[in-house]
Amino acid sequence: MDLETSPSAQVDSTLIQALRERLLADTGQPVELQETHISWVLLTERLAYKLKKPVRLPFVDFSTLALRKHFCEEEVRLNRRLAPELYLGVVPVCDSAQAPRIGAMHEACLPIDYAVCMQRFPQGALLSERLAAGGGGLLPEHLDRLAQRLADFHRDAPAALAASPPAVEAQAHEPVRKVLEQLRADGDTPPVMALQAWVDTQVPALRDTWLARQRSGAVREGHGDLHLANTVLIGDEAMAFDCLEFDPALRWIDVMSDVAFLTMDLKAHGRSDLAFRFLDSYLQRGGDYPGVRVLRFYEVYRALVRSLVARVRSRVTSSAPGAGGPDYLSCAQRLVQTSSGLARLLITHGLSGSGKSTVARQLLEAAGAIRLRSDVERKRLFGLDALQRSAEQAVDAYTPEATRRTFDRLKECARTALQAGYPVIVDAAFQRRADRRAFRALAAELRMPFTILHCRASEAQLRQRVAARSATGNDASEANVNVLERQLASHEPLEQDERAVALEVITDEPVDVALLHARWLSQS
Repeated sequence: MDLETSPSAQVDSTLIQALRERLLADTGQPVELQETHISWVLLTERLAYKLKKPVRLPFVDFSTLALRKHFCEEEVRLNRRLAPELYLGVVPVCDSAQAPRIGAMHEACLPIDYAVCMQRFPQGALLSERLAAGGGGLLPEHLDRLAQRLADFHRDAPAALAASPPAVEAQAHEPVRKVLEQLRADGDTPPVMALQAWVDTQVPALRDTWLARQRSGAVREGHGDLHLANTVLIGDEAMAFDCLEFDPALRWIDVMSDVAFLTMDLKAHGRSDLAFRFLDSYLQRGGDYPGVRVLRFYEVYRALVRSLVARVRSRVTSSAPGAGGPDYLSCAQRLVQTSSGLARLLITHGLSGSGKSTVARQLLEAAGAIRLRSDVERKRLFGLDALQRSAEQAVDAYTPEATRRTFDRLKECARTALQAGYPVIVDAAFQRRADRRAFRALAAELRMPFTILHCRASEAQLRQRVAARSATGNDASEANVNVLERQLASHEPLEQDERAVALEVITDEPVDVALLHARWLSQS
């Protein structure tokens, strides 16, 4: 029976309207009603009350009071992991559908329904809204902090138990297959069939990677629905809310599937630069470079999910699929089309303070590249965070052996990202020719273009930058003025064959990153 015409639907409609009127009477303020295909949300001036619709759909079952109570409690429990400030608790709705009231769990009342009670955030605070508003409403720094929070959350989340290879493959592949089936039910359109063919090629190619990631603990209890409309800016802090509470299988996932949802959504909204900025911050924090192998697969999956959600919502609200939002099916197509031919390797070269990391970060946003920082990976080898100082932790991280291990780590991660089809930037001083030659050999082995980004600045500028950076302590580099002086005296300059593949930039003035990107792409 159709929900909108069933007797139970009429009762629920009566309840929501009566509850809205009760809140209006209690607060003296207008109460806004928002509706999705599975929930109603009543917004007062300070609070939000979210009630689950009594629906049974292929992916969710809220059809009984007991189920709605359980999933309200799960929603609060799970979302307090990432947004504890927003989730206040579960409250019962008591009395009758015609004259309801929102009670407290200790009151003597017979609940007729339950609601999740949240702090209301300001209009326009969703990252999807901030992005649409433009004008600096969503800053890269907001995404940096969100990425760092997410990386810490994934690190601390419980990991899934070991599973058999068929189960691991099914966990990765079955959700995609089901979404494609539902999309095909709307018609065997060529785009859907082409995407199905691409997925079919990826499954055998990624089988060993999925198994390795499950065994390494990469499958964890994540968020599960991390798109832009489920992230919000409170003050200067971006946080994720409204995770998937109703299906554990969609929440116990490869952590890179969480990351991919947000990077995909940023790309769908035309902000690939912010997508790669977010990814860079996440990888710098957590170091999950092996996850890059499965990133594009999960981005395509997440684009298909949003395309399906748009179709379901259009049937409930009688709007056109994708009305007012991105064309997620087209986004999935673009992701598949860019899955090859872009891989190339660039290493930086320059003295401390020459602007290598600043230019590399700008370039990765323009190029859609994966960046590896020697300063960060060196510390990671010793269990240090990026901003911790090795000397203060009684760690000698700058021995020849530590340097060798650092460059081995950079090379291993670069190989992974290149083989996954991404441009790679290795951000290090590369003072020694032997280190530069090792990475040039890697590019040659993989038959990919190799470039050296040679950053230069005046000695006065170098000293000023290094001294300022050392004083603030807000960068992973530990190079001070004494280190710079040693570099000036002993660095090994580029040889003639290296200069032939070098892009030189003078960083005393702002660098034209768009032009630099074009120059990089022009090198073969």
